[in-house]
Amino acid sequence: MPLWLTIILIILAVVLAVLVILYFVGSKLQKRQAEQQALMESMAQTVSMLVIDKKRLRLKDAGFPKMVYEQTPKYLRRAKVAVVKAKIGPKIMTLMCDERAFAVLPIKQEAKVVVSGIYITAVKSVRGSIVAPPPKKKGLFGRLKKDKKAKDDKAAKKSR
Repeated sequence: MPLWLTIILIILAVVLAVLVILYFVGSKLQKRQAEQQALMESMAQTVSMLVIDKKRLRLKDAGFPKMVYEQTPKYLRRAKVAVVKAKIGPKIMTLMCDERAFAVLPIKQEAKVVVSGIYITAVKSVRGSIVAPPPKKKGLFGRLKKDKKAKDDKAAKKSR
């Protein structure tokens, strides 16, 4: 058997082994995530709160208890998380927030939110009106596509 064929077969065997390992690890992580999601849903409660401030901070700088920082995996400790400082009843608390809820949560307004521990999972309603999140900025290709469409529309109008 030629040398190049042996090398290709070894590479294919290694790639196949890696794919099998990733499949089993991925299914295990998926089951764990489903269990955690079910636990969060069972602990969820609706709370009315006044949002004082919201920002993205590193976990260490957010002001959470030391136990929260220690339980977080090491690769996530330096990541920035959505943090909301809110007044719930007479207490001012620092809560972590889901990204979808963080986008629609208004500052300095009262809102009803679904809280599971120190994690805000959803926004039920807001007293007053919900301020829509600012539109996402278009990148270079989005602007070029928009310019091209505008030119095409002008050309179509002139040809009529």
